[in-house]
Amino acid sequence: MPLPPLSSASSRASAAGVIRVLVVDDHVFLRDGIRAIIASQSDMEVVGEAEDGEQAVARFQALHPDVVLMDLQMPRMGGLEAIEAIMALDSAARILVLTTYAGDTQALRALKAGAAGYLLKSALRQELLDTIRSVRQGGRHVDAQVATGIAIHIVQDALSEREIRVLSLAASGHSNRQIADRVAVAEETVKGYMKAIFSKLGARDRTHAVTIAARRGIIEI
Repeated sequence: MPLPPLSSASSRASAAGVIRVLVVDDHVFLRDGIRAIIASQSDMEVVGEAEDGEQAVARFQALHPDVVLMDLQMPRMGGLEAIEAIMALDSAARILVLTTYAGDTQALRALKAGAAGYLLKSALRQELLDTIRSVRQGGRHVDAQVATGIAIHIVQDALSEREIRVLSLAASGHSNRQIADRVAVAEETVKGYMKAIFSKLGARDRTHAVTIAARRGIIEI
């Protein structure tokens, strides 16, 4: 799907106070919707679009937008990688994640990568506009639902990298013996990992653990 051309040098010199926004999402209808919302505002404009993380980094370098609206799940390069790449180019970049994923772990990863905000696509129009303005001014914003999840789970023990690997394999349908072969440990060790995972997630069984972990963004299925 062809994207709108990059802004010309003259159009980059926006009027004072106008917030220049780069919209990054692989769904054209979503980009069109955001463009229409922003077009109704006198103090902001969409200066460019990207449909994956690689394009986002290139467009950021070319356009130097005030705020980047970043989706997370995209082809070729995902949002988290794009955030890290953009922040490496400009540590002052202002990035607002706009996603369907409410998982607290996913949100924490984005914020640690450098995002200034995390908003769900289900947010009301006015909340999106207000958050763009706030992020541009140096503020930080996390969707209330996501913030609650972070607050609830932050005191719990996080899964280790090995436990995440084990649970990801379990989610793919691997048995304990198959998981043991994959991670080069004894089958009894895998059972120990699963027991620890159940305890940390408050899960009843493997299926429940996978469901909880996927909802929180700990694993992808």
